[in-house]
Amino acid sequence: MVKMMREKIKIKKIDYLPARQVTFSKRRRGIFKKAAELSVLCESEVAVVIFSATGKLFDYSSSSIKDVIERYKARTNGVEKSDEQSLELQLENENRIKLSTELEVKNRQLRRMKGEDLEELDLDELLKLEQLVEATLVRVMETKEELIMSDIVALEKKGTELVEGNNQMVMLRDRMVMLSKRSTGPALMEPSDSATSTSCNSALSLSLEDECSDDAILSLKLGRS
Repeated sequence: MVKMMREKIKIKKIDYLPARQVTFSKRRRGIFKKAAELSVLCESEVAVVIFSATGKLFDYSSSSIKDVIERYKARTNGVEKSDEQSLELQLENENRIKLSTELEVKNRQLRRMKGEDLEELDLDELLKLEQLVEATLVRVMETKEELIMSDIVALEKKGTELVEGNNQMVMLRDRMVMLSKRSTGPALMEPSDSATSTSCNSALSLSLEDECSDDAILSLKLGRS
């Protein structure tokens, strides 16, 4: 006897509304039944939440739907935090490894530029190292020349400032000397005591001479008579 094969239903949206509602009710009860069986058989905590097309809520829980949801949130947040911490640690380790590698490369280059650890280099690497040393020497010489020129310019500027300051000091000294000469030069002054005495003595001498002359003239006149 040949068994009739059940036709497999294609999973797609049911356009006929009454059929859709019947299917929703049957499938919902089936999911809740399977959830209850899973909880009993495996001793697990199960919660199912369903919203219909009209927004109506249907839920099932083996214990408390609220407790299950809170447990789910706590677990999810813990996993997210753990994943974030793991990602941060991973990035930190990668950065540390990268920096360590770069530091080792730079230290090796520095030792080779000093003439160390050259045994492992072949001819091409030695030529590249020579070019690098020559380029570095050129940069060193250029930097040295720039510093020397900067020092020369600074010294010239300082010398110019000193010369200008000296000139200003000389000009100030000459001006002070001129002012001093003007204050001590010839000017109208009141006669002093010595000058007055000298004038008086001169006048007295002239008066005595005049009297002597008059006496001599008088004597001559008397003798003739």
